[in-house]
Amino acid sequence: MFDIEYRGGNSIVISTKGLKLVSDPKLSLLGLKDLNVKDMVELATESRFLTGTLDSRLSIEGPGEYEVGDFSIRGIRAIRHIDSDSVGFGSTLYRIAVGDIRIALIGNIVSNLTEDQLEEIGVVDILIIPVGGAGYTLDSVGAAKLVRQVDPKVIIPIHYADSSLVYEVPQDPLKLFTDEISAPIEIVDKYKLKSAASLPPVMTIVEIKRI
Repeated sequence: MFDIEYRGGNSIVISTKGLKLVSDPKLSLLGLKDLNVKDMVELATESRFLTGTLDSRLSIEGPGEYEVGDFSIRGIRAIRHIDSDSVGFGSTLYRIAVGDIRIALIGNIVSNLTEDQLEEIGVVDILIIPVGGAGYTLDSVGAAKLVRQVDPKVIIPIHYADSSLVYEVPQDPLKLFTDEISAPIEIVDKYKLKSAASLPPVMTIVEIKRI
């Protein structure tokens, strides 16, 4: 049905037979080359993570309902660690449905989702969540708390320490998060899912090697 690749930071690529979706593709902020978004659906958890080109099929950077190709997308407002009451909501989290699979894509937000946010996200099969901490994004404890709120079948951790990336603040290693969650770990180059029946029977951490 689709596969998921990890490109670093909060950037993932979800590919179906007919279309690709990419999140936070402006990797030049991390010392890498920006992703080519030509003819893709481009999602941004924060507007600064968009490439700024006009090549994407659709560019999304905020709340709303979007239908494009194989993807049904809902953007939901969220608060970042660095947001104050005067700033308000500085991030967007996404619910992405591909066929009968439901994916939640989380950006750099606080660790406690509200009841309204949980209701909008709904049932989640795959949770893609940053875990690097350091006051910039969710740390291992905060990410684990959010995992327990959402209760997905698959957890894909992102945005953690990587010697090839230049983060705004140093990030914690992935092991801190995997130690926090008592779940089996699967390490893959690319996560491929054929159908809902292919989902693991118990909650599983899927570590996707960065391309």
